[in-house]
Amino acid sequence: MSDLVLRDDRDGVAWLTMNRPAARNALSMALMTAMEAELIAIEADPSVRVVVIAGAGPAFCAGHDLREVRATPTREAYTELFALCARLMQRIVALPKPTIARVHGVATAAGCQLVASVDLAIAGQSARFATPGVDIGLFCSTPMVALSRAVGRKAAMEMLLTGDLMSAEHARSIGLVNQAVPDADLDAAVAALAARVSNGSPTAIAIGKAVFQRQADMDLPDAYAFASATMTENMLARDAEEGIDAFLQKRPPVWS
Repeated sequence: MSDLVLRDDRDGVAWLTMNRPAARNALSMALMTAMEAELIAIEADPSVRVVVIAGAGPAFCAGHDLREVRATPTREAYTELFALCARLMQRIVALPKPTIARVHGVATAAGCQLVASVDLAIAGQSARFATPGVDIGLFCSTPMVALSRAVGRKAAMEMLLTGDLMSAEHARSIGLVNQAVPDADLDAAVAALAARVSNGSPTAIAIGKAVFQRQADMDLPDAYAFASATMTENMLARDAEEGIDAFLQKRPPVWS
């Protein structure tokens, strides 16, 4: 385990903490590589049902490490950087286990992209969000991919064109985060949500995450056809039979 990403497993929940506090957890190549490695390990770990992503120190994540970026100003280096970031974000989306962001301080640029990429997010009320690339001559094009899929188009464009900091409550109102809670309650709120999500059937959740992403890009008839076929397969799975029987028998289900 890299000291750039700390992992702490508790009751089926893997807490991954980005650990570059002095750099506001800026996404260096090394940090992203370490995060990707942890997610690969977690995908293969049946004891983990939910993943929480957090940041050490005063901030969640301040985006890419601009000092590192400027240290190697070549096309090849930039291509490698953004390919790694894109791969990491897609791995988070494709992970067959729910992901939750625990957001405090700032989540800016690629840090905001990270929040937009996870399944669920809870922010402390003092947290702030922004995609401020325009202020340094760099439109946040890769954060835009995740952001435009998490919030409405006009809300996304306002963030991308102005670069202004957004409050946690405003982020909640546009759907970037699910909850904005008092800072003192942040850990408890994240733990409660993770515990609630972890109660579901791992099989059903893995199926559901994959279907959710694929149907979103289909037209309505195709989406229903795909979802209906998936429901049929899901109904034939052992967890669905167990879940329905447990409901009818008024007992807790025992998932496979």
